[in-house]
Amino acid sequence: MKYEPAPDIQKIADEISLILFPHIKTERVKCFRSYGTSSRGTIARCHALGKLMQAALGIKAHYALEFLSERFDKLSFEDKLKTIIHELMHIPKTFGGGFKHHDYVCEKNINGFYKEYKMIKENNKYNNASRRDNESNFKL
Repeated sequence: MKYEPAPDIQKIADEISLILFPHIKTERVKCFRSYGTSSRGTIARCHALGKLMQAALGIKAHYALEFLSERFDKLSFEDKLKTIIHELMHIPKTFGGGFKHHDYVCEKNINGFYKEYKMIKENNKYNNASRRDNESNFKL
């Protein structure tokens, strides 16, 4: 596996966090693209620094969002947004190193957050950038 920072995804994840998930400390969430996966069906993963490692290192919780390039980059822009929302939804309000599970992070809730995000964006409450501007932030 090869990992590289994904500033294009990071920018969108930061914006989504600001709009939908204000509990997320964006300075402690980093997005990466990975290459060379052998997993089947996985598009993205959320990794956390658990409480024991936080104590051992003397730091607070951090999260890494991994987007598997072979699958993620082929998605439509809408599905990319939904995937980013999905991964951000795994981060609990406590921001303590734990995860919200798939009983909460499910298609119904993802679609609800996606609709809310689109509505807010269309109303220009947080950002005047158009959808086309955001699409250009992703590598093609």
